[in-house]
Amino acid sequence: MDAKALKFLATPEKGEVSALLVRPEDATHLLVLGHGASTNMRHATMQTIADRLAKVGIGTFRYNFPYSEHGKGRDAQPVCTATVRSAVVAAHEAAPDLPLLAGGHSFGGRMTSTAASESPIDGARGLVFFSFPLHLAGKPETKRAEHLASVTVPMLFLSGSRDELADLALLRPVCAKLGDRATLHVLDTADHGYKILKKSRTSAEDVFDEMARVLRDWARNRV
Repeated sequence: MDAKALKFLATPEKGEVSALLVRPEDATHLLVLGHGASTNMRHATMQTIADRLAKVGIGTFRYNFPYSEHGKGRDAQPVCTATVRSAVVAAHEAAPDLPLLAGGHSFGGRMTSTAASESPIDGARGLVFFSFPLHLAGKPETKRAEHLASVTVPMLFLSGSRDELADLALLRPVCAKLGDRATLHVLDTADHGYKILKKSRTSAEDVFDEMARVLRDWARNRV
């Protein structure tokens, strides 16, 4: 499905950034989708997520953070969280009739949850985390999850069983502590970038199709 190229003002200081709107004809929701730390909105993972979601009636509004738009060092956290809020406003303007979800892959998801923990993101009915980066690789801890307690909307975690940035022994209790606000779906044998082990994976379903199906059902039932 073709994506519509858009621009919006990330912050007054950083200027405009690019966005891609994919809206299937049968769209029930629109997901505002931030990219990973060292990628951008056109990364293959982001493209595949958007394509598979479109097939199940979930539109996407992908966007760049200012540093990836301009090819510079990563922006300070306040710039990134402000960009998340600006993206949600721009997404609503692009598709005012669709219920909004917000989130992203890895860093994009964490910046979205950080923004939502500081104050609710106007219009975002739920948050979706594709590979929430709970900790650095090889350094398991849960400090990055502390802010999640302040998020007031439903949250969906789509996390691979081999994700080196989200040890399930830590992520499961984090989600359990959040109560019915959090839904954790574990993707068998998937790593942080959703590469799978074909021989040992128990499901024949494509991992991106699995995520799309789970997100669709969660959105219909929870938000």
